[in-house]
Formats: sequence, structure tokens, C-alpha cells
Amino acid sequence: MNFLYYISDCMIPFVILYLVGYGMCKKVNIFDEFIEGAKDGFLTVYKIMPTLIGLMVGVGILRESGFMEWFAGLLSPVVAFLHFPAELFSLFIVKMFSSSAATGLLLDVYKTYGTDSYLGTLASVLMSCSETIFYTMSVYFMTAKVTKSRYTLAGALVATFAGAAASIFLVSLNVM
Repeated sequence: MNFLYYISDCMIPFVILYLVGYGMCKKVNIFDEFIEGAKDGFLTVYKIMPTLIGLMVGVGILRESGFMEWFAGLLSPVVAFLHFPAELFSLFIVKMFSSSAATGLLLDVYKTYGTDSYLGTLASVLMSCSETIFYTMSVYFMTAKVTKSRYTLAGALVATFAGAAASIFLVSLNVM
């Protein structure tokens, strides 16, 4: 096991040294290419900043207004029928919009129920098996100037719900 820790500690420096060495062998001005890449990165951030701010404000309003708790209460019969813990419904929905807001909810779950509890474990697995669908779609489609998303949203939602079902099943197996 210590061997894997050693490899993981060396991986990033190895990749950096490999890229620098490869660039030197190909006689590429590495610093100038790095600066051009950094400029492109800043331009991308500049382009997506309004979308990021809009998503963060929207999620913050939903979270602080109590709408998520009200919505979870409204759907509690359906959620209970699916054997999904109502305490994690807000986390599951918010994760589709913002990973940082969902991380805040995850910490609340940890404080309330503990990290090793069933809800804490399920919340951790749910966070790792889902994606910030709406954030990812808005940022990448806007950057690539994609106007027709076709089946992306439907596919992402199906994958997210399948991941949630698998999470519930696997964590329930571990508890038994």
C-alpha cells in the first residue's frame, strides 16, 4: 500500500517534468506556450463568469429561502416510496446545480448524523456518483457555442438517477 502512496506523490511532478522535457526535445518555447494557455484560460473564465454568478446566486436563493426544504416535504411520499432518505433530497437536487453548495449541505449532514452513519455514507457516495449537470452543460455549451443540446440533459438525468439508485443499493448492502 505504501507503494501506491509513493506513486501518487510522484505523479504530478513526473507529468510536469515529462511535459517540459518533451517540449524541450521538440524545441518548443515552453514558457511562451504556457503564457498563451494562461491567456486562453483567463478568456474562458471571463466568458463563463456571468453564468457562474447566475448559478451561484440562484442556488443560494433556493437554499436560503427554504424552498428546498419545502420541495423535499412536498415530494416526501415519492421519495419514501423509492427508499431515498428525505434528509438527503436537498443535497441530491442541489448537486445537479452546484458542487460547492452541495458540499456545504454535505457538511451539514456530517454535523447532524456523523460521517460514519448510514446517511453520512450515503451522502458521500451520492456526491461522488453524480455530476453538476446544469453547471457543466451551461459552461461547456456556452463556451463551445452549442445551441442544441439534443439528448444531453435527458441522458445526464438518467445517469444521475441511476447513480443514485446504485448508491442506495450499494450502501444498503454495506449496512446489512
